[in-house]
Amino acid sequence: MTETTADVIVDTLARAGVRRCYGVPGDTLNHVTDAIRRSGIRWVHVRHEEAGGFAAGAEAMLTGELAACAGSCGPGSLHFVNGIFESHRNRAPVVLIASQIVRDEIGFDFPQEVDFRAIYASCSVFCEEIRTPAQARRMTAMAAQAALARRGVAVLIVPADVARAPAAKSPAFEVHRARPRVLPSEPELTALAERLNAGRRIAIYGGSGCEGAREAVTALAERLGAPVAHTSRAKDFLEPGNSFDVGMTGVFGSEAGAHALGACDTLLLLGCDFAWRQFYPSKATILQVDLDATHLGRRHPVDLGVVGDVRETLEALTPRIAPRAERAFLDECLAHRTRARKAQERHAVADDSRPIHPQYLALTVARHAARDAVFTADGGSPMVWCLRHVPATGRNRTIVSLTHGTMANAMPQALGAQAAFPDRQVISMSGDGGLAMLFGDLMTTVQERLPIKICVFDNASLGFVELEQKVEGLLDAYTDLMNPDFAQVAQAMGLWGRRVERASDLDMAVHDWLAAEGPALLDVVTDRYELVMPPKVEASQIYGAALYSARAVLAGRGREAAALIRGALS
Repeated sequence: MTETTADVIVDTLARAGVRRCYGVPGDTLNHVTDAIRRSGIRWVHVRHEEAGGFAAGAEAMLTGELAACAGSCGPGSLHFVNGIFESHRNRAPVVLIASQIVRDEIGFDFPQEVDFRAIYASCSVFCEEIRTPAQARRMTAMAAQAALARRGVAVLIVPADVARAPAAKSPAFEVHRARPRVLPSEPELTALAERLNAGRRIAIYGGSGCEGAREAVTALAERLGAPVAHTSRAKDFLEPGNSFDVGMTGVFGSEAGAHALGACDTLLLLGCDFAWRQFYPSKATILQVDLDATHLGRRHPVDLGVVGDVRETLEALTPRIAPRAERAFLDECLAHRTRARKAQERHAVADDSRPIHPQYLALTVARHAARDAVFTADGGSPMVWCLRHVPATGRNRTIVSLTHGTMANAMPQALGAQAAFPDRQVISMSGDGGLAMLFGDLMTTVQERLPIKICVFDNASLGFVELEQKVEGLLDAYTDLMNPDFAQVAQAMGLWGRRVERASDLDMAVHDWLAAEGPALLDVVTDRYELVMPPKVEASQIYGAALYSARAVLAGRGREAAALIRGALS
């Protein structure tokens, strides 16, 4: 059989480390899928391309390796856009093959013609068209190399006539993986050490750049007597086995993390790109270490910013720090951590007199889960309950949509995680609104034999949106969801399914759900009026909630206002 340009593209991706490609086949993609069929790459047939974008991104995040997705021309490759945005903003190395109409018709408003470069330029590190067969190996290698080196999505636009054309002879371009050692200069290390040694109430705030650096972070915290707060994305890397940990900050975090940052006089940011300025201290010396120079001082002004890998930088910095015996600030923050944990867990209890507390659901799932389970959670309240109530073990992983903040991510991201790790337990903590958006891909779990476990937080509403409306003093509007019995629908699709409405039935149901062979869905009716309480309640939020309550009473919805208040006070 004559080798085609599609064969060259697929071979180059395989050599670059691609093991799976997610997508939906279609006319202009036919020669690419035929090449994949004859390669060592597994084709994962999703029902909606958006799910494929999510799945590829989750795989790439967990493995650190290249994952791929592919779509047909026009609507096919256009459907990937939200999943690709999510994957790109998660810094996941993904290659999207966006097949295109034949070259002779481009620019003439041909049916299904889409300018993919204009669409994907804003959510990729590389977006180019393979214009001739001679470019195929070189362009594909450069796309893969860009995705891996710059940690993001690379888009290859492949016209159908190029894909089916005979392969051209070309040089043996391949992907190179550089792993440089990146450190601040000696004067910068000295300046960092001087400012840290001068501080009295020092806090460390770690982000996702702390992956693989927990021991280096805790060694520095030991010398400084410093509490370690972390972003949501750094939970897996800094929380386990860390006696200096005071938890997350931000809206999803705890009062302890917020206190550590707000009460310090010196703050060290490590691989952290946290966006919300109101959680940074107003009167502290702020120091920043980041691998990306464009992140220095991007979110909040800093007094000193240096470029370096977090682990390598701390290993060079820590010997320059004078050990201190003073632990008053650390002990103060750890006491706040103890109180904050108790406050967050007060609703994580079984109570059959009311709908199930979502905190109790998350805690029960975590208690039964394998220590190396992969958790995905939908944007909104399921993400909050996952981050707050599923402890990091040092072996488990958490994938949530933080920077992009999308709905519907959890179940398809679980597909990618399970495909990459067939022997690990993968749990999707799905919102009822999010799951419904890409519900068709439940069939992918059966067809592709991906035994993910889906837990539906079924509160019959877009709960986080509803809360946002109430905090602004508005009557909640258009957030109701008329849901089916998700368990019965799942059973009709070939999954194991069960519905739970009483807290006393939950423990056994979770046990059976996780023990089920194959994909399984647990539909749990949770309390619609459970509040996601921020670490610090602002006066404007109190005013907004009071205004909502007054408007609800005047609108004849006093019972809803009473339920909200009762939940906040209980």
